[in-house]
Amino acid sequence: MIDILTRPFLIDGHILNVGTSIGIALAPTDGANPEQLMRNADLALYGAKEDGRGGYRMFEDGMNARMQARRTLELDLRRAIARQEFELHYQPQVDARSGRYDGAEALIRWHHPAHGLVSPAQFIPLAEETGLINAIGEWVLRTACAEARSWPDHLTVAVNLSPVQFRDVRLVAMIRSILAEAGLPGSRLEIEITEGTLMQDEERTFAVLGELRADGIRISMDDFGTGYSSLSTLHRFPFDKIKIDQSFVRRVPHDRDSVAIVRAIATLGASLGIKTTAEGVETDRQARFIAEEGCDQIQGYLVSRPVPAARIAVLFRDPRPLAATA
Repeated sequence: MIDILTRPFLIDGHILNVGTSIGIALAPTDGANPEQLMRNADLALYGAKEDGRGGYRMFEDGMNARMQARRTLELDLRRAIARQEFELHYQPQVDARSGRYDGAEALIRWHHPAHGLVSPAQFIPLAEETGLINAIGEWVLRTACAEARSWPDHLTVAVNLSPVQFRDVRLVAMIRSILAEAGLPGSRLEIEITEGTLMQDEERTFAVLGELRADGIRISMDDFGTGYSSLSTLHRFPFDKIKIDQSFVRRVPHDRDSVAIVRAIATLGASLGIKTTAEGVETDRQARFIAEEGCDQIQGYLVSRPVPAARIAVLFRDPRPLAATA
């Protein structure tokens, strides 16, 4: 059924693609009546969606408990938005050659009243699924721009946008309003997206990115090298920056394949006039290799872990956190 339903449909001259997930409950083990079977099949369906969609799951006894935990988390997340329980931490970015600060990436943290600091990996997927990511994303943009306004004028702030946010027709107007409210030039804001964003609605996404870029906002492709069509994407849209995924960076210079990948991406960026950032840099050896291969920027624990706004302001007082490599 999944194979048949996910094939493209041609209707009135238009090609339509349908995604399918299936939850399965079997009688009598999973339910003695239709109502219980349907309820458990629905729980199995949620499990299939959590696995990445496009698949199926059989009902398992533990699913009900997990669904209750999910619903509780969703209610807590809605309350967190109202109570403003979020905080931004910033991970600085450094010029690979001069060792000077270039800017920082904004990363959200949730201070849960009962569970303490909750990782974005635990609540962002739920926020995207429920649509709460639009309210959270707007708060992140507004807070990041306001806090970056006090940084030295040459530093930029990078904010990740979810694929879901690009479905909001107000996105461009909202970003322009936030920049005006903060008094931050568009050139000091960097929007980071992944290839997953482009796969949602490529034409609309490119149109939105084009409008933002026309306002001077920089556009960056995150996790470069892990997607399906990175090269064709670069051909279609003039990104300002590509970020080399940390899964490659952390294995250099001892892993031959990772060395070849990082070198190829750095060369590609230089040829196209696109800035390259190496994420996940943790050692001096990695930093030297990155600089020698022509990457422009370093981000990782070698420079600093993500820190609160007050701490990043202190870090920025040191003009050169790393020794120059060239």
